[in-house]
Amino acid sequence: MKNLLYAILSGILFEIAWPTYGFPLFIFFALVPLLLAEFRIRNHAGSWKKLKVFALSYLSFFIWNLITTYWIYFSTPFGGVFAILANSLLMTLVFLLYHIVAKRTNFTAASAFLASIWMVFEKIHLNWDFSWPWLNLGNVFSEYISWVQWYEYTGTFGGSLWVLLVNIAVFKAILQFREYREKTIIYRSLVKISLFILLPIGISLILYYSNEEPREKLEVVILQPNINPYTEKYNTTDTRIGRLLLQLSKKAVTDSTSLVIAPETVFADGTQLSNFQNSEAVFFGRQIIRMNEGLNFLGGISMYDRFQDPDKVGKQSNQIGVRDWYDDYNSAFLIRNIADTSQLYHKSKLVVGVENFPYQSILKPILGDIMIDLGGTVAMKTTQDDREVLWLNNDLGTAPIICYESVYGEYVTGYVENGASFLSIITNDAWWGNTQGHRQHLSYARLRAVENRRYVARSANTGISAIINSRGDIVQSLGYEKQGSITGQIGIEEGRTFYVRYGDYIPRIAQFLALFIFLFSVVKYQRKRPS
Repeated sequence: MKNLLYAILSGILFEIAWPTYGFPLFIFFALVPLLLAEFRIRNHAGSWKKLKVFALSYLSFFIWNLITTYWIYFSTPFGGVFAILANSLLMTLVFLLYHIVAKRTNFTAASAFLASIWMVFEKIHLNWDFSWPWLNLGNVFSEYISWVQWYEYTGTFGGSLWVLLVNIAVFKAILQFREYREKTIIYRSLVKISLFILLPIGISLILYYSNEEPREKLEVVILQPNINPYTEKYNTTDTRIGRLLLQLSKKAVTDSTSLVIAPETVFADGTQLSNFQNSEAVFFGRQIIRMNEGLNFLGGISMYDRFQDPDKVGKQSNQIGVRDWYDDYNSAFLIRNIADTSQLYHKSKLVVGVENFPYQSILKPILGDIMIDLGGTVAMKTTQDDREVLWLNNDLGTAPIICYESVYGEYVTGYVENGASFLSIITNDAWWGNTQGHRQHLSYARLRAVENRRYVARSANTGISAIINSRGDIVQSLGYEKQGSITGQIGIEEGRTFYVRYGDYIPRIAQFLALFIFLFSVVKYQRKRPS
């Protein structure tokens, strides 16, 4: 019963630490009850130890996943259930690996393995077909951005490592006190753990208040049309949407405005790629930029390329009938006044199931064409390899980050590497209703601002649209389900942070450490076994 209560307590602590409603201090103790339960099971006589650890850890992670990401269910019941159950299982398998290694090694090695293998798991979650990094531990500080200004050096993996090390330190202090029953252990541990928490926060605050505003700025207008994706978005026309965007722009654009931004797939009729230049999207984009000299328009569009040539068929192509295929694109486009040119970027970090059928060759024979709708339109999307920068002029470029892409730290650095002076996020967050989903999505964008030291201009179809400065502060915002616009200043930043240069170097180191400790524990265990 005590182990069961420990497991439940861990799940609750994880949940009440999470943004955007929680307080992240709880995350530093969230894993401790589960570690205590595992320790009790590992060091007491009895059978089925692995099964007990599996059951208890699954309960903890299920509580965390359920309460924190329940809102996926509002998009699709099947997708919500699958995401919560599957992600809880993956976390459980990671903890079970720790249990196996902990039985065969000492405390230091087991703790190092836990920290390393958890970060390896988080890194895998950023890159494989079932990618769902929403609950990566470093994301927990997104609402307390002044605590983690050093993410410009470490990315969110620095936060994950911080969380894991403090939990391990608290766990070790409890074990030592239980063994020796000396009050001095408590006092020393309190000082040590307090410093472990407060020192990084202190360094972060120094970085936060020493960060200087960029001298060069440009005025942007961010549009929020507030089109319901279930009842309106795909039952209207690009012409009607274009007129609405034009109307909103006329109310907000000034003589100083350099860029108007509209949300993801705001033009959703499904434009033929070859006909893009003659589309309603380009037509209304050109109407908007004629409001003043030097004005640019950035928006989202749904496009497709239909063909019958088998040589053009790729892994992400969709088949219609026997001889017809099409590539489906979720794209960003920019119209600028210079020679009336337009630029395109195709979304490349895809939502699992909706835009990307994971491991299609294996799962399609089993599941058929079923999709896990986590938000967006249901089709296999076609991506591009490079992070495309859209250029307002020959020297000023922006990152056209589309929806889910903003959750990926190292991925976003690719835009900055290619010359982006600020980040533009276009998204449609209404699929989850008025829940924590769209609030968390906005909150995570603040982490990208710090990692890259770039301003963020965020246009969300139904909200929350916002301007975020390079410290991660939300400077201006327009609330959920409000139609309107934001007119504000975006700082122009140059240079590359340490994280932009070196990316996720922490999990790359962790994978070698985890492999070494695991192999060492296996070899050591084999040698100890009686022949």
